[in-house]
Amino acid sequence: MAHSPAAVIVLAAGAGTRMKSATPKVLHEMCGRSLLGHAIHAARGLNPEHVSVVVRHQRDRVAAHALEVDDGLIIADQDEIKGTGRAVWCGLEALPADLEGPIVVMAGDTPLLNTETLAGLVDNLGENAVTVLTTNVPDATGYGRILRDEAGAICGVVEHADASDAQREIREINTSTYAFDAAFLRENLGKLGAANAQGEMYLTDIVELASASGAGVGDLVLEDSWLVEGCNDLAQLATLRGEMNRRIVHDWMVSGVSVIDPATTYIDVDVEIEPDCKILPGTALHGHTRLASGAIVGPGELTDTTVEEGAVASHVVATGAHVPAGSTLPPYSIATR
Repeated sequence: MAHSPAAVIVLAAGAGTRMKSATPKVLHEMCGRSLLGHAIHAARGLNPEHVSVVVRHQRDRVAAHALEVDDGLIIADQDEIKGTGRAVWCGLEALPADLEGPIVVMAGDTPLLNTETLAGLVDNLGENAVTVLTTNVPDATGYGRILRDEAGAICGVVEHADASDAQREIREINTSTYAFDAAFLRENLGKLGAANAQGEMYLTDIVELASASGAGVGDLVLEDSWLVEGCNDLAQLATLRGEMNRRIVHDWMVSGVSVIDPATTYIDVDVEIEPDCKILPGTALHGHTRLASGAIVGPGELTDTTVEEGAVASHVVATGAHVPAGSTLPPYSIATR
């Protein structure tokens, strides 16, 4: 990584009404972390000086969870003014006034977005005022479209509700992920208005300001659009969960773990597995479960459980348990501390 950003601002203020759930959208879980937890993990991987999480809907609940994930966060409160531009303004106000360098802005509901991608965005900032993370999708309905000038440089972003018919044919979308120069962001956030179809302060207007002023707009175009896929309802959440789990299981298999049926195997992000383990069909590994070399597990569900070298735990439900090396748990055991 060429350099770390001065700060990351994570946007987690939205109500997420389409989830139709009493749980705030960013607190819904997948693969062992909340959506917000995944975002914080990716942000912290950049080793920034500060991470600011902007909250509003169910403020206390979201803030408490964020601090449980990382007690070194800065919590910023969004006020009554709507829009991502205002949310970032509130996040920036919570940071030191003399902060200099790159500031990454990211959404709290894109759980596959990883540190490596964010690092590439920061590295591409260079002398630009802003670098925009984009991707191309077959159906761009609902997304902001990337506008480019004759030279191919980004000159603006138009939201779907404000786009013309011709602009809605564009397949390159804004992912709501940016790297900004702190000074430029601080100077221009106050210039944002709300003269648009949503009556909100769009952060995307900063991109047009940067282009028009010659301050420079860079880009990072992702080929893997899954990395920036968000979720607006529980069906999309399940789809994202399935994709993340598929990637986790694949990575363990290429690392030397034998997974007999990947389609019925579920592994959380903090699980640790040594090579030469065997995972049988119908197995779920949750929390901080650890499998030592030669362990055989499944079918069953293991949570925060250690299975030592050569041990067997089949047809078992275990929580906080320890399975000694070389031992075999009786089938249909329920093992706890």
